Amino acid sequence: MTIGISVIVISAIAGVLALLLALANSYIANYGECKIIINDEKEITVEGGNSLLTSLRDSQIFIPSACGGKGSCAYCKVSVIEGGGPVLSTELPYLTAQEMKNNTRLSCQCKVKENMKIRIPEELFNVKEFRALVEKIEILSPTIKLLRLKLIEPQQINFKPGQYIQLKAPIYEGNNEEVYRAYSVASNTNKPDHVDLIIGYVPNGICTTYVHKFLHEGDEVLFNGPYGDFYLQENDREMILIAVGTGMAPMRAILYQMVAQGTTRKATYFFGARTLEDLILTEEMKSFEEKLPSFTFSPCLSRPSPEDKWTGEVGRVTDLIEKYIVSGENKEAYLCGSKAMIESTIDTLKKKGIPESLIYYDKFD
Repeated sequence: MTIGISVIVISAIAGVLALLLALANSYIANYGECKIIINDEKEITVEGGNSLLTSLRDSQIFIPSACGGKGSCAYCKVSVIEGGGPVLSTELPYLTAQEMKNNTRLSCQCKVKENMKIRIPEELFNVKEFRALVEKIEILSPTIKLLRLKLIEPQQINFKPGQYIQLKAPIYEGNNEEVYRAYSVASNTNKPDHVDLIIGYVPNGICTTYVHKFLHEGDEVLFNGPYGDFYLQENDREMILIAVGTGMAPMRAILYQMVAQGTTRKATYFFGARTLEDLILTEEMKSFEEKLPSFTFSPCLSRPSPEDKWTGEVGRVTDLIEKYIVSGENKEAYLCGSKAMIESTIDTLKKKGIPESLIYYDKFD
């Protein structure tokens, strides 16, 4: 009997606490409608309580966020002039002293609890949401797929090769939240009615799991964009392109642009993969070599197996830089890969004499 009474008492206490939490969420955390003034020219009204990133997105104003609002990429920075409350500890690692002085915040961490005034780059007003049809899914390797998305509404996209979009992963079996993830556009700007994406599978990744296990040809998807300031610079310097894995995507778009422009600039593309089956789009790279007389594709494998019978370069892309780049004079570099790859490659290129101001990169987590 004593045990039974104890169970009843504990259950009653738990029920009361749950009720109090529900009441707190309904009343204490109910911020009502809040007004957000953007760049002193546009005003929107939103329901308080969401992040600034989400509130803006719900109003069709799209701020870049490569991590999907998890506070780890720091792409979603905006200037909060009024409102927003104090800077959170989750923001501090991503803000410089100058940014703090300029009221810069991570919009994914900043909650809308009151009226706010913010400032964002003007070009973000031109970012749109697109509805598209999955026209083709091509398996490039055991862990990498190429998606071709046929645009439905709007019917065309205007982007610079090297920029990225944010693909929406909906709720699906095993995932109970909608998220956006950033992927570089891998297609030709001369075909603005579709977008190609190269997406690798990441275990437990919400969007990559959606793409690799749930998405099919004929399905409709949503994405927004374009974003980013990683794109081909117009000059006569020699180009060094460096990428690993799905970092192939923006390089492919840049190469399409070079073909369309008939560029004669010398360019070398160092591409890294682990094994032969991870080496993607090699035939397409050979076709670029035929169309661009001053272009060379130089792949390397970091872990070739005996079955690969690989006779090409072995090692990491930084090994190729050490081996083949004698001087950084009159050269600029374009990089795409993980944070560790980007940092080590930048160090190697600087030692070769390429100034950091001429090293452009797209870094993914």
